[in-house]
Amino acid sequence: MGFVATAALSFCFPDFIVFRFTQAVIWSIALLGLVILCGVSGQFSFAQAALFGIGGYAAAIVATHTPLPPYAGLALAPVLGFAAGYGLGRVAGQHSLWTQALVTYAFAIAFPQLLRWRPVERWTGGVQGLYLDLPAPPADLLSNDRWAFLMSLAILAGGTWLAHNLIRGRAGRAFQAARDNDVAAEAQGIRVPQARALASAIAGAYVAMAGCLSAWQFGFVGPGSYTFALSVQMLFGVVIGGMQSLAGAILGGLFLQFFPDVTAGLGKGFSALLYGVLLIAAMVAMPSGVAGAMARLAAWLKLRGP
Repeated sequence: MGFVATAALSFCFPDFIVFRFTQAVIWSIALLGLVILCGVSGQFSFAQAALFGIGGYAAAIVATHTPLPPYAGLALAPVLGFAAGYGLGRVAGQHSLWTQALVTYAFAIAFPQLLRWRPVERWTGGVQGLYLDLPAPPADLLSNDRWAFLMSLAILAGGTWLAHNLIRGRAGRAFQAARDNDVAAEAQGIRVPQARALASAIAGAYVAMAGCLSAWQFGFVGPGSYTFALSVQMLFGVVIGGMQSLAGAILGGLFLQFFPDVTAGLGKGFSALLYGVLLIAAMVAMPSGVAGAMARLAAWLKLRGP
C-alpha cells in the first residue's frame, strides 16, 4: 500500500521533484543488493560502482548498437550483473574481509580503464561514453520523468518483495549461517563458498538493474561516472540506512539523494567537512542505522505501554 500511495502522490508534484525522487528510488534498488551482500551474507565489497556501470552500459549498448527494443537492456543488465557478481563471489567470498575488500577494490578501479581499452572502445564509446534515451512512456498522459519514477518504483517494490522472501527462505538462512560461523555452517551441510557466491550474484543483479535505470534517467554513460567514490557513497548509504534491514535500503536511498542538500548551502569546502562529520556521528550513534534505531525506539515505546 505504501508503494501504491507513493505512486499516486507523484502526480501531485512537478517533474523536477519527481526526477529527484526517481534517483532516490534507484539508489534504494542498489542498496537492496548491498543489504543482501553485506548485511545478510556478511561480506564486503567495493565493486558496486563497477556493477552499477555494467548495468548502465548494458542499457546503452543495447540502445546504441543493436536493433533490440530499449527494454531489452532492463533484462540484460541484471543477467550481466548476476554473472559478474557470481564471479567475484567465487574469487573473493571464501577469503577474509580484507581480501574481499582488495579484490573488489581492484575490480572497481579496473572497470573504468577497461571501458577505455581500444579493442572494446567501439562498443563503449571510450572516454566519450554513450548517449541513450529513456524508453517512451506507454501513455501520452505520462511525462518521461513520471514514467521513469513509476517504472523504478515498481521495480523497487518487486525487488523488495523478492529480497524479503529470499532472506526468510532457505537461501537466506544459509547466507546468515555462513555469515555467523562458516565452520558450523559447513558442518550443517551448507557449501559456504557457493552460498557467498550466490549472495554476491544476487547483489550484482540488483546493483546492475539500478545502473540501467540510472543510465536511462541521465541519458549518458561514461567511464568517469563509475569511479571508486561511487562505491564508497553506496556503502555510506547502506550503513546509514541500516544494512540489516530492507527498510534501511530505502532510507539509505533517500539519504544519499537528499542529505547533501542539507549541507550544500554551507559552502563547498565546509559542507564536505560537515557531511563527513555527520556521517561519522551517525555511525557511532546508530551502529545499526536509522532503520535499527527506529526499530529500537518502537520496541521501547511498546514496552512503556499506554
